[in-house]
Amino acid sequence: MKVTPLAEAEPRERRVAVGTFDGVHLGHREVIAGADTVLTFDPHPLSVVAPHAMPRLLTTLARKAELVAALGVEELVVIPFDRAFASRTAQSFIDDVLVGTLRATQVSVGENFRFGHRAQGDADMLRADRRFATRVVPLLEVEGEVVSSSHIRGLVLAGEVDVADALLGAPFTIEGPVAHGDARGRALGYPTANLMPVDGMVLPGHGVYATRACTADGRRHVAATNVGVRPQFETGRGELVEAHLLDFSGDLYDEPLRLEFLRRLRGERRFASVEALVEQIARDVEAARALVAPL
Repeated sequence: MKVTPLAEAEPRERRVAVGTFDGVHLGHREVIAGADTVLTFDPHPLSVVAPHAMPRLLTTLARKAELVAALGVEELVVIPFDRAFASRTAQSFIDDVLVGTLRATQVSVGENFRFGHRAQGDADMLRADRRFATRVVPLLEVEGEVVSSSHIRGLVLAGEVDVADALLGAPFTIEGPVAHGDARGRALGYPTANLMPVDGMVLPGHGVYATRACTADGRRHVAATNVGVRPQFETGRGELVEAHLLDFSGDLYDEPLRLEFLRRLRGERRFASVEALVEQIARDVEAARALVAPL
């Protein structure tokens, strides 16, 4: 799939799905269905128009592109969202972007999509334009709950990553280069690959998770991953993400690593002794193996 800044989009007719699409969840996938092009915004519009309301994100632009590509879309067109773009009228967005640049023959949006200065544009405004067909997709409900990025963020923050994964249609992931830590896990007999939390991104609630670790060479390993502050020790490091990869040996420092969060095993807590902690880690590792290996 091609990823294109709006200014570099080639002149051609397109079937366009428009939205922020953080998470590319099941509801987003309904909007994207049938489109050959997805039009999105980076950074998130709220970071510009209402920074105080800016949520922590489920997906980086790179992860969003990967998920969109997996849906068979030909092109992801990215609008660099800034104050100048935020000041455009809704009519300008239609005339200059959808019609002028993208030559849209069909525009697909969710029923709650808003656009233009002060969010004055809506689905009815798109429907009224006869230069393209408009497809408005109702909000998707699963078991009585609307599938939304905000709801999924709440699930991740609460540690309910298995429920979040079901609504996302793919595992919730975090990724980044493996950082040097203080080798505490190695001293306990369970060496870990440490990822530093990325500013502005959602992090699962503190606890231990059954995860799948994907290394740069394409190998996949079961992992038991701790998210939190390690209450057993004084680290001074703030939040940490520490993954113990089962049946792995080698050096991952500075290498990219992706963690797919599949299920929360337990909350983070302080133990009566280091020995008790090590015994619990052994149980966590076997629980992760039992959960992840069959998947």
